[in-house]
Amino acid sequence: MQTFPLFLSLQGRRALIVGGGDAAARKAELLLKAGAQVSLVAGTVGGEIAQLIAEGHISWAGCNFHDGELDGMSLVIVATEDEAEQARVSAAAQKRCVPVNVVDRPALSSFIMPAIVDRSPVTIAISTGGAAPALARRVRAEIERSLPAALGRLARFADVFREQVRRTLVVPRARRRFWDRVFEGRVGELALAGDEIGARRELIRLLDGVRNETASTGMVHLVGAGPGDPDLLTLKAHRLLQRADVVVYDRLVSDEVLSMARRDAERVYVGKRRANHCVPQQEINDRLVALARAGKSVVRLKGGDPFVFGRGGEEVEALVKAGIAVEVVPGVTAALGCASSAGIPLTHRDHAQACVLVTGHLKDGTVNLDWEMLSRPRQTVVIYMGVGALKQIASQLIAHGLPPSTPVALIEHGTTERERRVVGTLATIEGQAQRAILTGPTLCMVGEVVGLALSRDQEFSFESRMGL
Repeated sequence: MQTFPLFLSLQGRRALIVGGGDAAARKAELLLKAGAQVSLVAGTVGGEIAQLIAEGHISWAGCNFHDGELDGMSLVIVATEDEAEQARVSAAAQKRCVPVNVVDRPALSSFIMPAIVDRSPVTIAISTGGAAPALARRVRAEIERSLPAALGRLARFADVFREQVRRTLVVPRARRRFWDRVFEGRVGELALAGDEIGARRELIRLLDGVRNETASTGMVHLVGAGPGDPDLLTLKAHRLLQRADVVVYDRLVSDEVLSMARRDAERVYVGKRRANHCVPQQEINDRLVALARAGKSVVRLKGGDPFVFGRGGEEVEALVKAGIAVEVVPGVTAALGCASSAGIPLTHRDHAQACVLVTGHLKDGTVNLDWEMLSRPRQTVVIYMGVGALKQIASQLIAHGLPPSTPVALIEHGTTERERRVVGTLATIEGQAQRAILTGPTLCMVGEVVGLALSRDQEFSFESRMGL
């Protein structure tokens, strides 16, 4: 996050605009809409600015800027094309710690003017940090189309009952769940439609019902976080993350996916690194049970899919045994996500009629796999958590019949911006992996399909990507 987003109250406060053209007029309209008292410094004025001055909406402070114009100002906007004046006003404002924006000059600005979606009192601001204002406008247009015009009416309706709900539902979690039901249910529909009487009646009925509810046990959702790219989250996973009271996650969950959770949700990190489990599995199980019994909605966020080498089965068993309601939400498993990102088809009519998923790290720490089965031709073998045992894996596959020239791909941080790929053969991959120093979550793929992808796109080799 390059800039910190905030909403500044300008009601009754003074703001200064330097410049008298169309850009100044647009900024003046926004400031007036926010309730500011606007002053203008400009050598010449015309058009909309002149009309705003004539109608008494803004005051003309003169033709030339001097530092005294900043006295009592809460905000300054520079909308002149005079570069020397832009720099002078910016320096003077920043010296006094007065927020200043120079139109189309982010380097001279202490704040960025965002693209705005106005559904007062609901206001949405979109900024690219000054990098691409046109993109911010496009995002604004997409949001404008998706939000009902009457959204502000719903916010004003909720504000009328806010204090009553606060007094009735003392526990913040209960209030949040109540408002979720209001906005997602019939109350929200009636308010948006303009039926305020019907919405009031329905809200009071709902509040009375919630007040008389007894405390209930919470629920645990085992949610697949996918391989790392937040765009690969399912809609259901995203919805549950927005509602969760607690998110329990481990190392395989990317920061980008974790950021999709509700901001005020409690986050519980339980670690899990190869051969170094920060929190033992039994303790994780016990914690999930305890959180649910405390009445909380829990999302157990697991990399990939919960039921593909994610110990989801063990956690479901523990929760069911404790009488806790549990739901499993599938995710894109690493094999699918990483293969697609790297352009490797897991199956292919000419090269692989089967795909086998195995773990390279068993519960007891060994790598005792069915090597004969894994060494069959015309199949793709995907090995999870196999980097630490790469030497043994490669030697066993060769010993059981696979040619040393069989292509192998290692994909670290697959589907994310940090993705790295190391491509070699069973004979060379161990040395290449050591040179690459892979420390993040890494998937190993073995089979002819790796060579097929490599022949299409030479970018796959680690050496070419890293300039080695």
